[in-house]
Amino acid sequence: MKNGLTGAAVVEESDGTGNKVLHTQCPFCSVQCKAQIHMQTTPSGAVTYTVEGLPNAASSGRLCVKGLNAHQHALHSERLQQPLMRKEGRLVPATWDEALHTIAERFAAAMTAHGPDSIGVYGGGSLTNETAYLLGKFARIGVGTRYIDYNGRFCMSAAASAGSRTFGIDRGLTCRLADIPLARCIILAGTNIAECQPTLMPYFNEAKENGAFIIVIDPRATATAKMADLHLQIRPGTDILLADAMLKIMLDEGWIDKQFIHERTGGYEELYARMKDVDPAEAARVCGIDEEQIRRAASAYGLAETGIVFTARGVEQQTDGHLAVRAFLNLVLASGKIGREGCGYGAVTGQGNGQGGREHGQKADQLPGYRSIENEADRAYVASVWGVAPEDIPGKGVSAYEMMELMHQGQIKTLFLMGSNPVVSNPNVNLVKDGLEKLDFLVVADMLLSETARMADIVLPVSSYLENTGTLTNLEGRVLLREAALPAPGEVHHDWHILCDIAERLGKGKLFSYTSSEEIFEELRVASKGGAADYYGITYERLRREEGIYWPCPSTDHPGTPFMFSEAFAHPDGKAQFTSLQNSVAKEAVSEEYPLILTNGRVLAHYLTGVQTRRSPTLAARSEANFVEIHPDTARRYRIEEGQWVEIESERGSFSVRSRISGHIRKDTIFVPMHWGGVQNVNLATSPALDPFCKMPGFKVAAVRIKRVY
Repeated sequence: MKNGLTGAAVVEESDGTGNKVLHTQCPFCSVQCKAQIHMQTTPSGAVTYTVEGLPNAASSGRLCVKGLNAHQHALHSERLQQPLMRKEGRLVPATWDEALHTIAERFAAAMTAHGPDSIGVYGGGSLTNETAYLLGKFARIGVGTRYIDYNGRFCMSAAASAGSRTFGIDRGLTCRLADIPLARCIILAGTNIAECQPTLMPYFNEAKENGAFIIVIDPRATATAKMADLHLQIRPGTDILLADAMLKIMLDEGWIDKQFIHERTGGYEELYARMKDVDPAEAARVCGIDEEQIRRAASAYGLAETGIVFTARGVEQQTDGHLAVRAFLNLVLASGKIGREGCGYGAVTGQGNGQGGREHGQKADQLPGYRSIENEADRAYVASVWGVAPEDIPGKGVSAYEMMELMHQGQIKTLFLMGSNPVVSNPNVNLVKDGLEKLDFLVVADMLLSETARMADIVLPVSSYLENTGTLTNLEGRVLLREAALPAPGEVHHDWHILCDIAERLGKGKLFSYTSSEEIFEELRVASKGGAADYYGITYERLRREEGIYWPCPSTDHPGTPFMFSEAFAHPDGKAQFTSLQNSVAKEAVSEEYPLILTNGRVLAHYLTGVQTRRSPTLAARSEANFVEIHPDTARRYRIEEGQWVEIESERGSFSVRSRISGHIRKDTIFVPMHWGGVQNVNLATSPALDPFCKMPGFKVAAVRIKRVY
């Protein structure tokens, strides 16, 4: 069967009874589990769907509740199936020709009146590698703007920058998922695997069966923490102190690998000198846990023969997230637990293509292959692939939230947004909404009418995961091919096809003359060649044959690189780098007026801002509305009862949710999920302060007050 839009093959089979069987891949978390959907037509003409996992190297055929029900949003009656344009204040149906003509006309007018930098381009971490690559190219040589970034800035930027500075390269996992059962100590810092990547839990269960000691660091007693041998229930935002205290104990007790440090690292002497000032007892006091717990964690990790450290948003979504990750990487390097089986570091990616999405050019400072836009040689190479002069590629832009500030200030006057929902996902939402309202022109490309799309001047309908062929890179750095299983409905276009159409109307059609996702990937391969994230040896043909290939993969006869740093790190001298930098970031502090710490996160049934998962009846029924998790003693202090509506307020704004009283959270902390907009949006209260190294907002620490709503 062919998709008439692009000529791309649609993978469709029969189970021998006349029922269709669709082979696909879950669009949600970074595991990227494979699945098949059985479509059965009943005698009455209704279609029923049965979903089951397909064997794959990452999850061995497992699917979680989101994967089992992902098809529901893709097949939902609210799917956008034709362009919408705002006329007389309302979004009404329009033709593609009218919508594209208007976009090109308004873009050209903005460039003439205000310059190309008056246009911003904003992407997403769930886009395929092909679309992420093309979006960066579109922004820089289709439009000519330096202002492009994406929502992955809020997901992986702290771990990415820390990995690059420490190892010389950023890849989510330095080891394989298969190494987890081989580890004798596992640290899970700020990650709730059981709810965010549940199909990975069997790896950790197997590790426990093999005798692993598991340490979970989290202010909440999550489902993941229940698995732990030791739960460090620290005060939000104190991760650096905890990691430093553990390292101090390991140094004092001699639980380090001196040979590894001497032969394979740099910067140790400076770190050692700084560690003299670290007091584990004081660190324990500030972290809000017992010193003995820290000593037990240091002993378990320091003395273990093998070990893996994982971090995720709990550590990374801080205004000192970069240094917090590096503090944990200091532990990894000091212990020598990297570059061998059962050892390593992993940043547990959140979004479906959070890894690949940050490698090929939709970040403000980046060109394809993880090249730097500020490096002359990198610019010259990519320019040669694109057929333009190096000076035609604009310079570095700003981060995602800083783009919102530029909109608010009137510097960015037009925004093209694809696959993201910033009016819910960004911190300090009131400013973001004001900035979007101040735009002269807003275009949103999405499959459903998100909160941000409702504000747009033009909304363009894009294909879903079931309809759009492309590659995605899972949390291991394994590149996977997800092929179209259904033709696109109605007048829906693929996201990459839309970019080509707009470029054509802007007079840049020769640079965007692709007819399939595979053609884009072929150019991506060349553009990434020789870069840190080298995909050159990966082809669609190989991916179909081999299922998935780890990058870097520099040639078509290269097997890929599942295991990193066994012989050398990626810095020019081959050594990893400790950091001895002092943390000078002042976090928002509680006060008499705002006495509680607000932290946020995810729940099992939902993904990102819930635009897709709330269209799944099965998933929406599991978590219909937002809530605040609050300790019973704290609830009594504020006379809050179970299920009562409460208002939570910070200096920036307030939101309202129902209460959920639980002994699983610290008394000084409240927790609110991030999946809801409107009056239930936690980001109405979160802080816009940014990490100075990576521009990650401080989602995990905001000083707030709470009161019941009468």
